[in-house]
Amino acid sequence: MPIIRSAIKKVRKDKTRTARNKKREMVLKSLIKKARTSKSAKDINAAFSALDKAAKVKLIHSNKSARLKSRLSKLK
Repeated sequence: MPIIRSAIKKVRKDKTRTARNKKREMVLKSLIKKARTSKSAKDINAAFSALDKAAKVKLIHSNKSARLKSRLSKLK
């Protein structure tokens, strides 16, 4: 366990950030799976939006987002 006050705060912040990122990642993966199985325009657009948001907050790399969007758009 850290002793320095700033390190203690960092551990606390890291825990909340990890939880937030884990939730975002789970939502993103579920939307991508749903878009791949249903292939409806509504689900694909929801996955596009989630991919853009994930790339914006640096959850995934922007190139990965573009690659996944390209592969999803082929399903339309």
